[in-house]
This record gives sequence, C-alpha cells and structure tokens, in this order.
Amino acid sequence: MRRVTNCVLKDGNHILMLKKPRRGWYAMPGGKMEEGESIKDAAVREFKEETGLKLINPELKGAFTVIEKEDGVTEQEWMMFTFFCSSYEGKLVDHCDEGDLEWVPTEEVLNKPMAEGDRSIYHHILHHDNLLYGTFIYTQDYKLLDKKLDPNP
Repeated sequence: MRRVTNCVLKDGNHILMLKKPRRGWYAMPGGKMEEGESIKDAAVREFKEETGLKLINPELKGAFTVIEKEDGVTEQEWMMFTFFCSSYEGKLVDHCDEGDLEWVPTEEVLNKPMAEGDRSIYHHILHHDNLLYGTFIYTQDYKLLDKKLDPNP
C-alpha cells in the first residue's frame, strides 16, 4: 500500500497550489513517503523538494484512504496524510518538475479544477480546525464514486 503526504500552506490570504500538467488539476504539494520515514518528516521533505520552501511546524489535519476501482474491483489503494502550515522559510523555486506552483487567493481555491476529494479536504482545512478522517473511492480516471468523511460536514 502506498503512503503519501501533502500540505496546505497558507501565507496571509493565499494558498500555495500545484497545477499538475496531466489534467490541469490543482493539488497540494507532496508525495510518497520513504521507508521508515514519519508522516511529518515526509510532508516536510516532499514539500521542500517540490517548492523549495521548508515548512515550520506543520500540523496533521487529515488522514484518508484513497481507493481506485474499475468495474467494482479495487485496482489501487493508498493512505494520504494531509498537513496544514502557515509558517515557512526559504524561497519558492522558479521551476517545479511536478507542475506549476501558484499562490491562489483563499476565496478562489475551491473554484479551481481538482479532484473532488481534494475539494472536500481544502474546504475542511479552510473552515475547520479539527482533524478530518475519510475515504474517497474513485474510478481510475478520477471520477468520484463515493466519499465518507468524519466528521461529516
């Protein structure tokens, strides 16, 4: 089972988002955990690799199971741990291999094209302080089939 981490970084009234080239969808910078790595260390490392910015004291805000199904059969399943941070150091990279980095005004974040599960996560992080647990079930082309969130909004 894959394990991935990502982080929502807020600076004033902006969120740093990563626009992925494959679908043109926006996402949270992050990536795969390495063997033996803590989820927090992975979030800090992956964020720095993609953005050049070092997160300072990121807080876990979500733990999710993500499942891809095709014809009712599970093709992939992974765990995703989402952090929130509002303090960082460093300079944003000029180029990111994963896509285009963009500071997006908070009021525009939920209007960007993205996976529907990510939209639920952004909404929760922007409006609530508690930890969110959930499961997202997608087709292999990322159509959301079902979601379960706790607490349920």
